[in-house]
Amino acid sequence: MNNARDIIIRPIITEKSMRFMDAENKITFEVAKTANKTAVKQAIEEIFNVDVVKVNIMNVRPKAKRMGKYEGKTKAIRKAIVTIKEGQEINLFSAE
Repeated sequence: MNNARDIIIRPIITEKSMRFMDAENKITFEVAKTANKTAVKQAIEEIFNVDVVKVNIMNVRPKAKRMGKYEGKTKAIRKAIVTIKEGQEINLFSAE
């Protein structure tokens, strides 16, 4: 995994992640299954040109779902909550 774009898959936009972004300067991303904290920190700093203070990583297990008689599971993901330096921001909604 040499490329920073291979490590960071997508931002996770939920109500809770938006509260984190506004109040505590934390942004949530889905990351590669093999990514560690150091790799995530370097990738975020390279892509968004910000200073990362802290990285928390968690594995999200798949949940059982049903559609009528059919059963399945959601996909398992690994997500990272990245705290960036006070005064800096990442604009996830720009049309760049």
